[in-house]
Amino acid sequence: MSSTGPVPRDGLLSIDAYVPGKSTAPGNIKVWKLSSNETPLGPSPKAKAAFAAAAETLELYPEGSSTALRTAIAARYGLDPARILCGAGSDELLSLLAYAYLGPGDEALYSEHGFLVYKIATLAAGGTPVVAPEKALTADVDALLARVTPKTKLVFLANPNNPTGTYLPFDEVKRLHAGLRPDILLVLDAAYAEYVRANDYEAGLELVATSANVVMARTFSKIYGLANLRLGWMVGPASVIDAVNRIRGPFNVSGPAMAAGIAAIADDAHVDAAVAHNDQWRAWLTGELTALGLAVTPSAGNFLLVHFPADAGRTARDADAFLASRGLVLRRVDAYGLPDALRLTVGPEEANRLVVDSLSEFLRG
Repeated sequence: MSSTGPVPRDGLLSIDAYVPGKSTAPGNIKVWKLSSNETPLGPSPKAKAAFAAAAETLELYPEGSSTALRTAIAARYGLDPARILCGAGSDELLSLLAYAYLGPGDEALYSEHGFLVYKIATLAAGGTPVVAPEKALTADVDALLARVTPKTKLVFLANPNNPTGTYLPFDEVKRLHAGLRPDILLVLDAAYAEYVRANDYEAGLELVATSANVVMARTFSKIYGLANLRLGWMVGPASVIDAVNRIRGPFNVSGPAMAAGIAAIADDAHVDAAVAHNDQWRAWLTGELTALGLAVTPSAGNFLLVHFPADAGRTARDADAFLASRGLVLRRVDAYGLPDALRLTVGPEEANRLVVDSLSEFLRG
């Protein structure tokens, strides 16, 4: 009889668990959490009202197929609700895709600074992660295609990418898809889709609609402000939706989350206000931080990747500690291979101005 108890399968304990952005700062000062790309406008009042109303039926199981939510999403984007699957955040859907299509010996491919969940989901499914280098912190189609092998089963592409914020034009996405075998599933991770201003972005949904091997994952956690409810959705070919449906939990989306999501996706005015706020303050932050002498990667999301020098006392680690002492919590991105940078969420006006003032003081020494 073993004295160590049950042992997880090989490789599982070698996975580095995902670590969310910090939520606290030292001392008793006001804390501005700018580490998790949460919207400063919060959720739609209509979504909050729908969530509160759902409290009257907490004793009931939710409708297992998220039919009403899928119908609302389909109406908003002109999609077939039968080709939509909802989940507990898009993270769950990414993991379910890995479980459905990867096993020992299979490979999943993604870019160098791609979302950490891709590696975690791949390893958890028993697959092998393969990383392609980026060009100017942006996914490089040629580098991705060069690393496709007979073992490749999934290609993950975050667009815009987290944590860099960089955007791959749709022509490049199409070129990537055209270079893949029909049996390779291209997963377009569009968590920040609603913030993108490029005219070609929603063409990604057309690619999904006309392809047998492309899916797009979206979330209600970012611009809709429902991160606490864990709600996401995916659209893809009927065969992929059927495969993932067979392994998802029967009640993986709660009733209150569905109700809030239906209300949120219908509130265009609230989304428009969030986009306008982000456009204004992302541009302002980029200009102000650049004027301080810091390099800022151009971003299509609701965050900025800010680069710091290697000089002692002025590093990203030093800046992180300095900002935290003033209640400003940013995201270290060492785990993404970017130890000299911090990720900054576009926050409310007061927080944005405080970040710039504090970094100005920090750089003056």
